[in-house]
Amino acid sequence: MMADNDWAMGKLIDKVSHSEFWDSTAIFVIEDDAQDGPDHVDAHRTVGYVVSPYTQTSEVDSTFYSSASMLRTMEMVFGLAPLTYFDATASPLLNSFTDEPDFGAYNAVKPAQPLGEMNQPEAPMARASSRMDFSREDIAPWHTLNRAIWKGVKGAGSKMPAPQHNLSIEEEEEEE
Repeated sequence: MMADNDWAMGKLIDKVSHSEFWDSTAIFVIEDDAQDGPDHVDAHRTVGYVVSPYTQTSEVDSTFYSSASMLRTMEMVFGLAPLTYFDATASPLLNSFTDEPDFGAYNAVKPAQPLGEMNQPEAPMARASSRMDFSREDIAPWHTLNRAIWKGVKGAGSKMPAPQHNLSIEEEEEEE
């Protein structure tokens, strides 16, 4: 799904960056949630992108931002007042922008990962995953799903790092 998502976003940015609107465009993208649970680093992390001729490239910005930071930045771009206290106090993504725009177009590259490829029946935790309910969002047990994803990427014998958060969450027993 990640490769499919990357390809779709790449095609959108490709089309917009080759259009007459590119010189005044900023595309904001944020993950809707972290699959109903924290990742292996921090329970507050998510993925966010701002794509524009005015965004920095090849720079690491370690400023703490939140979802409200994305909204606050969009409000500032459009000259709008904050909607709530949360976006009013959020750090805008100021370090992500530059006064020296790069108007070069983006050319999408189709991922090498086959977009229709499915997990193999012998994949780590395949049996546990096959019993999960994916009929709607966020009802599969996030602990087990995170572990299945980790083991699928890192190997069946790997151990997923403990989550770094202060939440009282019961961990499930290892299941293969």
